[in-house]
Amino acid sequence: MIMATIAFLGTGLLGSAFAEAAAKRGDTVTAWNRSIDKVQALAQFGVKAAATPADAVRGASRVHIVLKDDAIVEEVISAARSGLSPDAILIDHTTTLPTLTAERAKRLHAAGIKYLHCPVFMGPAAARNAQGSMMAAGPKALFESVQADLAKMTSRLEYLGERSDLAAANKLFGNAMIIGLSAVMADVLTLAQASDVNGEDAIKLLSLLDLNSMVAVRGVNMAKGNFTPSFELAMARKDVRLMLETTGDRPMAALPAVAARMDQLIAAGHGAEDASVVGIDAVSRG
Repeated sequence: MIMATIAFLGTGLLGSAFAEAAAKRGDTVTAWNRSIDKVQALAQFGVKAAATPADAVRGASRVHIVLKDDAIVEEVISAARSGLSPDAILIDHTTTLPTLTAERAKRLHAAGIKYLHCPVFMGPAAARNAQGSMMAAGPKALFESVQADLAKMTSRLEYLGERSDLAAANKLFGNAMIIGLSAVMADVLTLAQASDVNGEDAIKLLSLLDLNSMVAVRGVNMAKGNFTPSFELAMARKDVRLMLETTGDRPMAALPAVAARMDQLIAAGHGAEDASVVGIDAVSRG
């Protein structure tokens, strides 16, 4: 089996985990990071350290980019271009702004540089063990040329199509859910504290809720603009009042903002509609 020669630009927690896993699979891996010590820590796995991005990508067939944001991606790609092989494929795992991702893809493709945006839903442990999910957006032929290699990095690989900013948008959708759930769970823990209930017991009780079903049913209805009530907004607002009265002056992460939005919609005459009407301004009504 012929193994690949690849490069990683960015070896933070996720990038270093990807590089480690690739080296363990037998790939020849070179990596660059602004802090050289983070690359040198990977030497035990056979990852070679490069002094510059251009040095890292020289001779690589695939270049995996795992950086902080759009500005740094632009800076590092610019620094790497002199070392890129004509057939090298840039695979960008960075969470980025969709509009800037589309502009970057268009500009790089026009310059003859192969670029595919492939953000992920996974942490370092998942990256080391090829778990979690990876999305890809960009030219189909380009995706198919690296599909087998990307599949080795994740347990679920989703190609979203040729629209270059689609994976970037979906990455933000997913992270919004993760961050939003974390904020609500923080409020649940605050409620538990105020109610003298063990926090772990409170979190375990949440398993009684079928969150996947809520997304599949309530979420789809929201996207369609269907707010036929099963849990009226006015009743939900009463429950949020009880929650806030229970927690008193303790810091809350999400529920005060939810209450304020509910109050706006009740004042606008939506109190008898489903509580999911909080999303009314984001959709067209059916």
